[in-house]
Amino acid sequence: MTGYTYVKPESISLKRRSEFSEKWVQERIAEDPKILGLGDLILRDVERIQPGAGRLDLLLQDADANLRYELELQLGPTDESHIIRTIEYWDIERKRYPQYDHVAVIVAEDITSRFLNVISLFNGVIPLVAIQMNAVAVGEFVTLVFSKVLDQRTVGILEEEEEEEVTDRAYWEQRGTPATVKMADELLRIINETLDETLALKYNKFYIGMARDGEPQNFAIFRAQKQALRLDVRLARDEATETRLEEVGLDLMEYSARTGRYRIRLRKGDIEKHREVLTGLLQEAYAAFMA
Repeated sequence: MTGYTYVKPESISLKRRSEFSEKWVQERIAEDPKILGLGDLILRDVERIQPGAGRLDLLLQDADANLRYELELQLGPTDESHIIRTIEYWDIERKRYPQYDHVAVIVAEDITSRFLNVISLFNGVIPLVAIQMNAVAVGEFVTLVFSKVLDQRTVGILEEEEEEEVTDRAYWEQRGTPATVKMADELLRIINETLDETLALKYNKFYIGMARDGEPQNFAIFRAQKQALRLDVRLARDEATETRLEEVGLDLMEYSARTGRYRIRLRKGDIEKHREVLTGLLQEAYAAFMA
């Protein structure tokens, strides 16, 4: 015996219960966005005004990535108006903030087959997630269970190499700091000394890449932030690599399956402290890129 007593749960319809509302669900998600099952999310805004188009229920952002979720709630089954509204808000936000990747999210109690059929017509062009929400009562307590039934987050988002709007060093020193941009200089020095002396930094709007005679050579890219430099290294995912990075104390943020890159947050002193490991990592990425 585990010491637990089995209690039969009761599924309830929020739409049919007057004590619940979309506002109530919105508040529960805002309190803890992680309950959606989309990862470590941060609340950016609630009831965000969309010029000429109403209000976006929730704007969420991935804690460790340039990824935002435009989320619309609906009690009961999905309908055409909510589908249109979800896509419209996603489109507005991605145009207003192109420095982020954006995903449209619709949360409803019933994700209907008709909804799924309509979404299939978009043929993967719009990155969209559909989440079915179930309310469950156990005695006097109510909880919400979220189940992802459609996930097109990886479709239709541009790779870094396609985002070729060129900026300059001053842009990144303002977006990050002069000190964090200098960390990119340090890594470039390692690359020039150990791999290829012809490579130089190339300042694009969404990342600092590398180029040879103006041509992208992005086996590694950089994003200067206020307190750190993010290093993204293109490599196949490997458990031994992850273990090595974690054992030496590097801040391994995640592996992005979308771009095939490890994301590492480097703070002041990290490059010198972990020079040997970082050099080896860059060498592996360069060899794979050139193969």
